[in-house]
This record gives sequence, structure tokens and C-alpha cells, in this order.
Amino acid sequence: MSAASAQTAGSYKALVCIFLFGGNDAHNTVLATDADTFGRYFSARNVGTDQIALMPVGTAPQDLGAVSPFNGRTVTRATPEFWGSVLPIVPSQAQSIPAGTNATTRTFALHPMLSPLIPLFNAKRLGILANVGTLKQPTTKAQYNAKSVSLPVNLYSHNDQQSAWQSGGPLGTRYGYGGLMADLILSGNTNSIFTAISAAGNAVFMSGHTAVQYQVSNGTTPAVPIPSAVASSLFGSTVASKNLSAIIRDTSSTSYFASDQATVVKRSMDSVTMLNASFTTSTVQGITTVPTFTNPITNTVQTNSLAVQLQTVARLIAASSQLGAKRQIFFVSLGGFDTHQSENTTQPNLLALLAQGLSYFDAALSNVGGVDMRASVTAFTASDFSRTFTSNGAGTDHAWGSHHFMWGGAVKGGTIYGQYPTLGVDTGTFKNPDMVGNALIPTTSVDQYIATIGAWFGTSPTDLATIFPNLANFSVKNIGFV
Repeated sequence: MSAASAQTAGSYKALVCIFLFGGNDAHNTVLATDADTFGRYFSARNVGTDQIALMPVGTAPQDLGAVSPFNGRTVTRATPEFWGSVLPIVPSQAQSIPAGTNATTRTFALHPMLSPLIPLFNAKRLGILANVGTLKQPTTKAQYNAKSVSLPVNLYSHNDQQSAWQSGGPLGTRYGYGGLMADLILSGNTNSIFTAISAAGNAVFMSGHTAVQYQVSNGTTPAVPIPSAVASSLFGSTVASKNLSAIIRDTSSTSYFASDQATVVKRSMDSVTMLNASFTTSTVQGITTVPTFTNPITNTVQTNSLAVQLQTVARLIAASSQLGAKRQIFFVSLGGFDTHQSENTTQPNLLALLAQGLSYFDAALSNVGGVDMRASVTAFTASDFSRTFTSNGAGTDHAWGSHHFMWGGAVKGGTIYGQYPTLGVDTGTFKNPDMVGNALIPTTSVDQYIATIGAWFGTSPTDLATIFPNLANFSVKNIGFV
């Protein structure tokens, strides 16, 4: 039996946070397509010098160079007319109709660049959580306007909201949700250093009281490229490198600084040696290479950095038995979502990268040394915030509530969780109970979202209440999507 075969779906679990830095425009990611909602959406976004409204269901792609029947502009690769219709999805559970929406049923669709996610949604390994964001307690429009409830600090600040999504606090918060959960599982892993792993650099999400955030680089083949801990030769000597290694690993110094430095160096060298040894196994090498990605806007081949990060994660999961890890938390990211301008040339490509990355990850974990590991891994997207409902003429600005994806074999996918809100800014007799100005008020909190995944991971209700102190303010502690 191979080492990977010994790692069964029942004995291993991993969380993967996929952070979309910059604030993804959720209004152009998951769309309600009932006539009332889509009409307001299209009117609000089919404006300005570079209209960003996506095309209604059933719209055929327009030819390059054609004149758009929607606004008279010339069709290019960077216009929604060229991409064609949004992609209909059919949630397995009907959404209720919120106040202010004039519809008997609600229908939904995804951005045209998210087509690789449709098979995952239909196979019920991908779910959607509607209108989630940073909250300290349930908040209504009246309470927001009256300033009668406590709100997160600096709601529309990138740095503060990135921190709030990852830790519950503003910029400068030291401990993150993933790191605090990692603190609780360190003793269950033979090598605790491989408990919290980031393939995207330093992240507060991965910072715990005792859990050390282990950062890895990314490569395409055959594994994560990490230099050897001890070279075979140094200055022509076969023993010099070993002697140097002994010196820099010596923790017996009476100097606290020197001792701490040596401790870090020793830990780093030992972990690299173990990781490199684990990555030589056939199960890790069997993780397929990342497929070619073509930028849909430029029609040029580029590297899918997210897929490469997820390949690294898949290989670490494949090596989990050799690394002595029964529970792991990972962090990957994709940046560039701050689309104040040029949204049509930026977000579509980023969403295509996300969709290909998740589809690749799903395929990679479907057969790890003969074991389908998808039921043991749950991934979820997060982002600073969503964008304004209306266009500024070529893009969108900072807002609040957003829609996110959850993936994994344990996810009860194929549907939309939470309440998909009424859309539209207040105007005339129309008053939207779900929006303040140009931003959605979240109806589900980040605490509820990540705590639900934490419960699946095995974190106890008592520990969840400590990690997510605002969870006590919400009647629903577990959304039930996993």
C-alpha cells in the first residue's frame, strides 16, 4: 500500500482559503436574472464610456468588430457583447423573494468566464453563499442609518477589510481565523510545522498564538522548488557544509537572540529536508501539471498563478501522510480585483483564472494515489468586499456585502445559501431595504461563513465561540452548507 493510500478520506481534513485581493465585483459574478432584478442591474451598468453590464440569458456572442445592438459600440474582446450570455444555473433550492423584488420566482446565472464552475455546481461540489460580509451583529438599513449598531472599522478600506475578513479585526490585528484554528490541532499532527501553510506569502489569516505560518514557494514541475538544506560541497570541501550547518543550528548560545535565530534556522532546515523527501514520492509526482491558460481578453497564453498555488496545495495534501499531518489549513490568493477602471479588461480574466484554478484543483484531488481526496478538502473564496451596484462609467467602487463560492466533496453544493438580496439604489418610489447608498448590507456575517467551515473541520462550538466572538450575536451559528 502506498503512503497516500493509507491516508483515507476519513482520517484527513484540510481547509483552503482562496483570497481575492482588491474586492471582487460580486454583482458581475453571481447574478439574479428575474426580469425585475436584471432590468435594474442592466440599467445601472449599461452606462458610461465603458459599459460593464453583462448580457441577458440567451444573448448570442457578437462578432468582433460588429456594432453592439445594446449600446452601439464596436465589439472587442473586452466587451460583454463578445462574451455572450451570462451562464444560467439552477439552484436545487428555490430562493425566497425579498421585499422590494417584483418577481414570482428568482433565477440565477454566473459570469460568462466562469463556465468551468458549472459542472462543479451541477455535481453539487460547488455552492454559493449570497450577500456575506463583515458584521459585528445583524444590521438593518434603519439601524445603519440611525447609527444604532456597532459596525466594523473602516468598512470601505482595503487593508482594514482584508484584515477583518481574515481575523475579525482591522489592520494590525495579530491573530487570524485559520491560525487560531491551527492552534487547536497542532498536537494532532506529528510535525506541527506543516499545519498552517501559505502558498501566497504572509497572511494574518494564518497567524496563531502557537501555530507557525509555514510559507512555501510555487513551481510547476515536479514539485515545490526548495533548495537543499545542506549542500554536498562547499568551497570544494565535502565536510565544510556540514560544519557550517552545525554552527548555524547551534541553539546553546547564552545570547537569547542567537539562540532564537538558531532555533528558526534549525526548524527551517529540518522542515525543508522533510518536505523535499516527501515530494519525491510517486503520489506527489502524480499530481498533473497545470493546464495551459489563455487570457480571454488578450488571447495570449499566461501562467495561471492561482492554479499553480493550488497545485502546490494538492501536492502537500498528497504528501500529508509522509509529513505526519492529519489536519491542515492552506492560504492561496489572486490579486487585481480593485476595478475602479477597466473592469471589462480585468475582472473577466481574473474570474477565468479562478474558475480554471478550482476546476484544476477538483480534478487533481479526485485521484491522489488512487484515493479521491475531495471529500476531505473544503475550499472557500474571500475578498475585501464587493463593489458598488452602479457603474462609475468604466468600473466600480468599494462597497460591502458580496457573494462567495464554497467547494469540496463535503460541500452540499448545487444551490445558493443565504438570502440573495433585492438589487437597486433608492430612486423615486423604489426604496431598497437591502442597500445603503450603493452597497449591500450583508445578511450573513463572515463569522457565520467561516465558522460553518470550521465546524466541519472539527472545531468545537466552544472553541468557535472564542475564535469568532461575534458569532454569539447571530441566531444561526451554522449555515449548513458543509
